[in-house]
Amino acid sequence: MTKALKKDATYADLCAVPENFVAEILGGELYASPRPASPHAHATGRLSIKLGGPFQDGENGPGGWWFLIEPELHFGADVVVPDIAGWRRERMPRIPNVPYFSLAPDWLCEVLSPSTEAIDRRKKLPIYAREGVGHVWLLDPLLQTLEVLRLESQRWSLLATHEADATVRAEPFDAIELALRTLWL
Repeated sequence: MTKALKKDATYADLCAVPENFVAEILGGELYASPRPASPHAHATGRLSIKLGGPFQDGENGPGGWWFLIEPELHFGADVVVPDIAGWRRERMPRIPNVPYFSLAPDWLCEVLSPSTEAIDRRKKLPIYAREGVGHVWLLDPLLQTLEVLRLESQRWSLLATHEADATVRAEPFDAIELALRTLWL
């Protein structure tokens, strides 16, 4: 697990991290991770494309969502950067021109890397539960797995773990089939 760079971190500390790192403040501690490797970046881009057409643009799907890659989210003292976040348009009718968001997404995806998996699971999932994010997907491009989590009574329930070349319908995007093989290098 990546170690905290600084305790009692401020937003100024976060802004001082070089741009080639993703910086976050979790529980008052500053973390910085290098930009993701190609399997991670590929999975993030492909998933964004697969969901964006039917759910953001309404192409062969229901529409009604906004998606952003690596948005900065401010939840009290915590500053988190999920790989992809999605908001239902009924909650966020338009994407505001802002440097960060304080409205929790309805869904988000963390693409797991060996260096960040423990942070995603141990530090970020409790923050997402506290903020009321309805669904989280944990996508592992090296193990080729997708874990689908739903928030129930402020706790995460594992709905399913999908593997390899499965074609799935996964909440909250179960209106379409998603071929996982298209996400892997």
